[in-house]
Amino acid sequence: MSKNVLIAAFSEDHAVRLTGLTHGQLRSWDRAGFFQPRYAYEFRTAPYSRVYSFQDIVGLRTIAVLMKEYKISLQKLRKVAGELIRRGYDHWADVKLYVVKGQVHFRPPKSDDIEGVWDGQLAMVPVVDVINDVEARVDQLKKRDESQLGHVERHKFVVRNSSVVAGTRIPTATIRRFNEAGYSVDQIVKQYPSLTPEDVQAALAHEERLARRA
Repeated sequence: MSKNVLIAAFSEDHAVRLTGLTHGQLRSWDRAGFFQPRYAYEFRTAPYSRVYSFQDIVGLRTIAVLMKEYKISLQKLRKVAGELIRRGYDHWADVKLYVVKGQVHFRPPKSDDIEGVWDGQLAMVPVVDVINDVEARVDQLKKRDESQLGHVERHKFVVRNSSVVAGTRIPTATIRRFNEAGYSVDQIVKQYPSLTPEDVQAALAHEERLARRA
């Protein structure tokens, strides 16, 4: 995995852009326990309460590819998830998945053998490997114009018209919550490498102004 494109935390809007899934799918799968974000508030009714890890994004993109390109049904994917957990894999990104005649197979870590999820039979088929794809999407997500650094903006169709760090879809409210949780400016930047310290300070100053007006 290329460290230069790694971001530690992604909002729900980021997850939608990076995986091709919908907000409705993410929320439904979260409620059903099929796929829950790594970092999330106990009460998901709060805005921006779902925060996904890079591993989550890889797993979600894998599921999206299986559904859209290989026509694997959600019902079958639920069974795959249960079987992988039974075998000791607690995340979709922990193994590489393959598809043979509509059936999902996987390759255990440090093994060259590809096994059927249910029958254990071996197969040789193209891998569903989305890590490079996700890294490229994240890299595009990080690109910003220098004139946007240290600024906050709002657009009608970006994160439901909420205030975000300019050139990103990162809500200033999310930055404030990290700050309230005890994260320093540098620690927040580590969570969101696409941001600069000036971005974080601008976001916190904006949230402070909003609080004073309330």
